[in-house]
Amino acid sequence: MEKKNSVFIAMSLDGYIADKNGRLDWLQAIPNPDNNDMGYVAFTNTIDALVMGRKTFETVCGFDVDWPYNQPVFVLSKTLKEIPESHQGKAFLVKGTVTEIIDQIHNKGFSRLYIDGGTTIQNFLKEDLIDELVLSTIPVLLGGGSPLFSKLPDKLKFELIGTKTYLNQITQSHYKRQK
Repeated sequence: MEKKNSVFIAMSLDGYIADKNGRLDWLQAIPNPDNNDMGYVAFTNTIDALVMGRKTFETVCGFDVDWPYNQPVFVLSKTLKEIPESHQGKAFLVKGTVTEIIDQIHNKGFSRLYIDGGTTIQNFLKEDLIDELVLSTIPVLLGGGSPLFSKLPDKLKFELIGTKTYLNQITQSHYKRQK
């Protein structure tokens, strides 16, 4: 099976994925009365597992909803000692370098991975391990917060596959890595 690491994430016009206080409420800035998922369910139907950092995992655990994932979630952390009992069997702690972690996950039979969380995405990009980006841009300027992108050792070229508009205001661009 083809191995692929994909990102599906929303960001502000100025490239942030959380505001200065770590909040995400700005993601709801555009009214969405029909709860349009903007392609999220179709995207998650194409992946085998998720890879996210500890901060993203803790953020998701703090949402007042049922566990939102059907696939296994691999949590990268240098500080977390174990997955909370409430999420055991759903989430799994992995440690090591990004390439070691990918090898561990591939060896478990998962090849199409959803990479989530700012630092995790940045670390995967630094190692040139992102194959596709699906970026939804919310028309708001946060003026600071958690950036989606950081410095890279080398330029990475992506090809635009397509762009869609949701709710007449949110643009979603799909890019594929050019190697």
